[in-house]
Amino acid sequence: MRGFRERGKALLAAPKSSIYSGPMNQNPDPMLKDPLYFNAVVTPHRSLSRSGFITIMSILAVMNFSAGLIFLRQGAWPILAFCGLDVAIVYWAFRSNYRAARAYETVQLSEDELLIRRVDQRGHVKRVSLQPYWAKLDMVEEHDGATHLFVRSHGRGYELARVLSPAERASFARALQDALDRLKTRPLNSAD
Repeated sequence: MRGFRERGKALLAAPKSSIYSGPMNQNPDPMLKDPLYFNAVVTPHRSLSRSGFITIMSILAVMNFSAGLIFLRQGAWPILAFCGLDVAIVYWAFRSNYRAARAYETVQLSEDELLIRRVDQRGHVKRVSLQPYWAKLDMVEEHDGATHLFVRSHGRGYELARVLSPAERASFARALQDALDRLKTRPLNSAD
């Protein structure tokens, strides 16, 4: 579970421990009434921090401006404009990539529902609600080593944790499967 929490930025919105011993008392989603057995937020991994972005853009700007000045001294003044355009295009590409990083996926498991929410970079939400007792996890491995994690229920399949690496996806699948197993084998309360 440690792998997908750190590298893939799949954060567990739970108490500080990464092992769940039972239902959690805190439930961030008011739509779910029961305590959560599993609660994960999966976000794309971004290896370049904000300070790294500023450093790279500064180095690129200084190098291009210096090269542009050299060409300007030799009378090739249009090259300076192209050097500025080069910096602007790289900046735009990074900003587009950071905008795409706003997308995330939440997976919440309560006694009555397995709720999957996908939020795209514009904030549009797609919700899938499954009955957890019928949910089955299925890890599909392709010939090139790529893996896909599906949760299947009532003849439909939904892919989970697409942005994680194969190792992180496997760790995520184990954690979710453990939570599903705990839920399915829990002792029934006398109030049920």
